[in-house]
Amino acid sequence: MLTATDTMKAARLAGPGQVVLEDVPLPEPGAGQVRIRLEGCGVCASNLTPWGGAEWMKYPTDPGALGHEGWGVIDAVGEGVEGLVEGMRVAALTYNAYAQYDLADASAVVPLPASLEGKPFPGEPLGCAMNIYRRSGISSGQTVAIVGIGFLGALLTRLAKEAGARVIAISRRPFSLEVAREMGADELVPMDDHWRIIERVKELTGGVFCDRVIEAVGKQWPLDLSAELTRERGRLVIAGYHQDGPRQVNMQMWNWRGLDVINAHERDPRVYVDGIRAAVDAVASGRLDPTPLYTHTFPLDRLGDALDATRDRPDGFLKALITM
Repeated sequence: MLTATDTMKAARLAGPGQVVLEDVPLPEPGAGQVRIRLEGCGVCASNLTPWGGAEWMKYPTDPGALGHEGWGVIDAVGEGVEGLVEGMRVAALTYNAYAQYDLADASAVVPLPASLEGKPFPGEPLGCAMNIYRRSGISSGQTVAIVGIGFLGALLTRLAKEAGARVIAISRRPFSLEVAREMGADELVPMDDHWRIIERVKELTGGVFCDRVIEAVGKQWPLDLSAELTRERGRLVIAGYHQDGPRQVNMQMWNWRGLDVINAHERDPRVYVDGIRAAVDAVASGRLDPTPLYTHTFPLDRLGDALDATRDRPDGFLKALITM
C-alpha cells in the first residue's frame, strides 16, 4: 500500500522548450476523488504555445501540468466515492497527467470495459471528437468538408462517413490525405492554394459548396478557407484550437450566406465526460478505431521530444502518446 511519504516522477516545464523530470510527493485523494496510476497520456497541440513560450505562462509549471489526456488504473479512493474501486481501469479528465499518478474527481472518471484492456485510451481528445461530431449535426446525404486532417480531423472523417455523409478531406500533407482515405473520405484535396481549393470544392459540389465544414487546424487561413467552402445556410464548425491571438472573419460573407457558426469547444466538465463515455462506447463497439492514429510513443523522460514532434509534425506523424 502506498503511503503519503512515497514519491512519483513528474514532468515540469522549467521554461520555453525546457522539460525537467522531478521526484515529487505522491498526491493523496481527498473526499470525492480517486488517484490514478497512469499508464499513459496523449500529447495535445494546445501544449505547443506553453512549450514555445507565451506572455501569460508562468514557469516552472506544476508537476505534471498540461497533461490532460491520461488513462490508467485507480489505486486509491477518497472518502465518499461510490462506484469506483481500486484496480479499475479508467480514462479521466485531469490536468496534471504528465506524471506517474494524478488525482481526479470521481465525476470526471469513466471506467474502461474489459474489451479495451491493454489499449491506450486518451479519453479527452476522443471525447472532444464525439462532442464536435454531435454539435456538427451531420446526417446522411450531406456533403461535409474537413479542413485539416490530424488526429481530430481523421476521427471526424470516420464519424461523418459512418453517418452516411459524403466527405471531402482537405489537408496539407500527403500522409494526412492518405489517412483520410483510409478513414473513408470520398474526395482528397491538397491544402495548397486558397483559390484552387475553393474552385475544386465548387466543382465537386456542383457550385453549392458544403452542408457542413469542420475547421480543425486552429489558424487564420484555414478558418477563412472553411467559411468560403460552406454553402448558403450551411454550418461552419470551429474545432481548431485558436490560441495564438485574435482572429478576423469575413462577416459580410457570413451574413450573406446566412451561416450557422458553431464554436465546438466545451468547457463544462460534465459535457467533456459525456463525450468520453460516448467515445468508450464507439471504440468498444468497433464503430471507431483510433489505434492506427497513435503514430508516435515516448517515455515520460522524453516529453520534450514528444512536444517537438507535435510541433514539427514529421512525415507519418499524427498523435504522440507518453507512456509511464
